Amino acid sequence: MRITRCLTLWLLLCALMLALLGSAQAQQDDPGKPLLEALASASYAAKSDAIDAIVASGDSRSRAWLEALNDGKLQQNKQTGQFVVVLANRGRNWPVEDALSGEPLGEMSRRELDRIGINNALRGQLRSTLAVLDLYVDNPDARLQAANDLLGQVDAGMVAPLEAVRDQEPSEAVQERLTEALAIYRLEQGDAQAIETLSGSLHPEARAALNGAAASDDPALAAQAKKALDGIEQTLKINRGFETLYFGLSLGSVLVLAAIGLAITFGVMGVINMAHGELIMLGAYTSWGMQQLLPGQPGLAVILSIPAGFLVAGLAGVAIERCVIQFLKGRPLETLLATFGVSLILQQLVRTLVSPLNRTVITPEWMSGSLVINDALSLTLNRLYVLGFALLVFAALMLVMRRTRLGLEVRAVTQNRAMARSMGIRATRVDMLTFGLGAGVAGLAGVALAQLTNVGPNLGQSYIIDSFMVVVFGGVGNLWGTLVAGMSLGVINQVLEPWAGAVLAKIIVLVFIILFIQKRPRGLFPQKGRAAEG
Repeated sequence: MRITRCLTLWLLLCALMLALLGSAQAQQDDPGKPLLEALASASYAAKSDAIDAIVASGDSRSRAWLEALNDGKLQQNKQTGQFVVVLANRGRNWPVEDALSGEPLGEMSRRELDRIGINNALRGQLRSTLAVLDLYVDNPDARLQAANDLLGQVDAGMVAPLEAVRDQEPSEAVQERLTEALAIYRLEQGDAQAIETLSGSLHPEARAALNGAAASDDPALAAQAKKALDGIEQTLKINRGFETLYFGLSLGSVLVLAAIGLAITFGVMGVINMAHGELIMLGAYTSWGMQQLLPGQPGLAVILSIPAGFLVAGLAGVAIERCVIQFLKGRPLETLLATFGVSLILQQLVRTLVSPLNRTVITPEWMSGSLVINDALSLTLNRLYVLGFALLVFAALMLVMRRTRLGLEVRAVTQNRAMARSMGIRATRVDMLTFGLGAGVAGLAGVALAQLTNVGPNLGQSYIIDSFMVVVFGGVGNLWGTLVAGMSLGVINQVLEPWAGAVLAKIIVLVFIILFIQKRPRGLFPQKGRAAEG
C-alpha cells in the first residue's frame, strides 16, 4: 500500500512539474513577451521604440497593454520578472492578472511589484498611439469607426502617425475620413488649403471647423470658409428635403395600411366603421402577444405576427359584421353609432384583460439602426421595413381584387349590388368576407405600427380620422386612390409640421380636403358603376 501511495504521489508531482514547465515554456514562446521586455528598458528612447513595435505587431492585446502602461498599471514582479496588470491599486495588496495570458493571479504586495515608468513625452505618444491603434485592425468597418472618432480630435503628435496609416490604408472610405481629420486639424492651425478638402464634407466636426475659420481675423481665410459653408448648406437643404420625403412616405405607408381596409368595406357595403381603429389595435396587441409567447426571439415573433394579426383582426371583423352590421344595412347613422359602441367595448375589453398601460414591442436587431446615406442623411430601418411592407400588402390586395373570384364578386357588388344578386352572387356572403378582409388588413396595420410606437388601448383612435380622410380624398372603394391619397397626405403632413405644428398641420390638411371635395366630391379616383352614379 505504501509503495502504491508513493508512486501515486510521485506521479502527481511529476504531472505538476510538467504543467509548470509547460506553462513556463508557453510564456517563453509567447511573442508578446519580448515586446513587454522592451518596455521594461531603462531608456525612454527604447520604450518609445517598444511602443511603436507593439502597435506594428498587430497583437490583439496591444490596446490593453498600452492602456495599462499609460495608467501606471503595467508592472513587473521583482523576483520572477513576470509582467502583470494591476486591477485595483488601493491598499497594500493589489489584485493582479498575468499580462500575457490574462489569468488572475490573486493579490500581490505592492512592494513585490516594479512599475514600468514613463515620462510626459511617452504619455503624449501613448495618447496618440491609442487614438490610432484601432486603425490597424483587420475589420474595415472598425477602422472606419476609428477614423470617424478621430474627427476633431487630432493633435500635433498624431499628424505623422495618421499620415503614415492613411498612405497604407486600402479602404477609400477610411482614407477620406483620415484626410478630413487631418484637414480639420490643419484648418484649426490656420491652413487655408484645408478648406478645399472640407468644402464637400457634411460631417458636423468639419462644419464646426469651417465656422471657426469663418470667424477668423484673416479676411481671406474667413471668405473661403464662408463660401465653403454656403455650398455645404445647399447640400444640407437637399438632404433635409429627402429626409422629409422619407418620413412623409413612411407616415403615408401607415395611413395606407390603416385606410385600405376601410376603403374596401366602405366601398362595398357603404358602412362607416368607427371600430376600424380598434381592429388596428387588435393587430398591434397580437404582435405584442406573440413576443410574450416567444421571449428572446423578437424577429420570429414579428414574422409570425403578420398572419396572426391578420387572422385575429379578420375574425373580429367577421364577428362584428355578423352580430351588428348585417342587421343595420341601409341605415348609415345607426351603423356609425353601433360601431362606435363596439369600439368602446373593445377598448375596455383590452384594458380589462391586458392593461390600461402602454406596452412596448421589441424591435428585432435586423430592423434596428439606420441605413446611412451620408453624414447628413440616414434612413431608419424600421420605417423602411414598414414602407416596404405596406407596398407588399397593397400589391397582394390588388392581386386578390383582380385575380380571384372573391375580388370579382367584390367589384361586382361595389358597382351594382342589385345586378350582382341577379347574376347569382351571394351579396351577404361577399359582405361578410369583405368586412373580414378589410379588418384583417387593419390588423396588419397594427402589426406595422407596433414597430414604430407603443401599443395601447387608444392606439387606433389616432388613425381613424386620418383613415377616413384618406378614403374620401382618394375616392371611395378605389385602392389606387387610397395609395396615392395616403402617401400624399403623409408627405403634406410632414412638410407642414415643422413650421405649423402637428395640430395646425392637421387642420390645414382637413381644410384642404374639404375644399377639394367641394370641387371633386368623388375624390381623386371616382368609383365607376351604376352604384356610384346613383
